Amino acid sequence: MRADRGVFGRKLLVCGIHTSWNTVGDGEFFCPDCGGDRNYRRRTGRRRFTLLGIPLMPRGVAGPVAECAVCHSHFGMDVLDHPTTARFSAMLRDAVHTVALAVLASGGTSSRSVRETAVATVRAAGLHDCTEDQLTGLIEALAADTGRFVTDAGPYGAALAIELHEALEPLAPHLVPAGRESILLQGARIALADGPYSPAEREVLATVGAALQLQPADTERLLSTAHTPSP
Repeated sequence: MRADRGVFGRKLLVCGIHTSWNTVGDGEFFCPDCGGDRNYRRRTGRRRFTLLGIPLMPRGVAGPVAECAVCHSHFGMDVLDHPTTARFSAMLRDAVHTVALAVLASGGTSSRSVRETAVATVRAAGLHDCTEDQLTGLIEALAADTGRFVTDAGPYGAALAIELHEALEPLAPHLVPAGRESILLQGARIALADGPYSPAEREVLATVGAALQLQPADTERLLSTAHTPSP
């Protein structure tokens, strides 16, 4: 409640709840109100009933909250689940790179058109220094590493399937449906660069679709309508 206006034309706060905030950590996050990457402070607080500005009785705790260092808005700590712009870009690059490797591993690296399409796809995702030698070298390393490339658990290895899920599943919730479909289509175009899908390539791309939270019917539809990019 408030008293009447005083001689200075302002209302005096008679009683209310005041929160005293304490900073317990900091970091960088994507601020929904600012619409960009900002620093934040992790804060906890204690509420007190005040009378004439004097804190009296405790009224429990507040927070923790993430307070934007720029706009000072408070958010629940789940706001930190959203990646920063820089982190999101890195996740997207890693996702496309992993998909390209998986498709190459399933279909082989003997086709020049497949290798060139894979390199162009990875470069377009942001890894501008990617080369054919780098991609084929990684495929050879996967094939030689029996601890990661298990040939009796699928045509491309159980460990590579795990890497697909690790790269794609954390990214999928932050992508609109068109973004998830785009990643699958990029893998499909690599596979199609030397002709129709092989059974192994289809299996890998089905795994990609599942990791991107696409329905099997949607994955099949996209694979059926995919085409190689124009030169």
